[in-house]
Amino acid sequence: MIVRPAGTHDVPGLLGLAAEVEQWFGPMVAEPGFHRALHEHIRAGAALVAASPAAPDLLGGLLFGAQAPVYRVHWLVVAQRARGTGVGRALMAEAQRRFVHGPGRIEVVTFGADHPGAAASGARVFYERLGFTPAEPADPGPEGGSRQTYRRTVP
Repeated sequence: MIVRPAGTHDVPGLLGLAAEVEQWFGPMVAEPGFHRALHEHIRAGAALVAASPAAPDLLGGLLFGAQAPVYRVHWLVVAQRARGTGVGRALMAEAQRRFVHGPGRIEVVTFGADHPGAAASGARVFYERLGFTPAEPADPGPEGGSRQTYRRTVP
């Protein structure tokens, strides 16, 4: 697996990843705002992808906000077939290496405990294993499901 900055040629693959999780995040693939966000992150160098030299489809993607001292994971998706294989961990490690120049904290908004995607996606457990702790509730997602902020301090 290779984790690298995303380019405009990766947009179809990122949209393919988005299509896999629209049931949890709400519509993205047909949303102009999501397309704008993809292109803005790519232009800013704040988008990463995980790719396999052996397969044409992306394994994962991440959009990051690097505004010290609060860094934000704006979007992190791992392909269904690659979940549990270290793709998400590799994307997060590369994002921290490239973008986080502590001290500060990294924040991410993920599913609330009662959201159907919380267990199915493994997102809450994923972030907790990376040292994030649950914090305050966040605004509901576009599909109406609950959300919660997770934080990790960076020395």
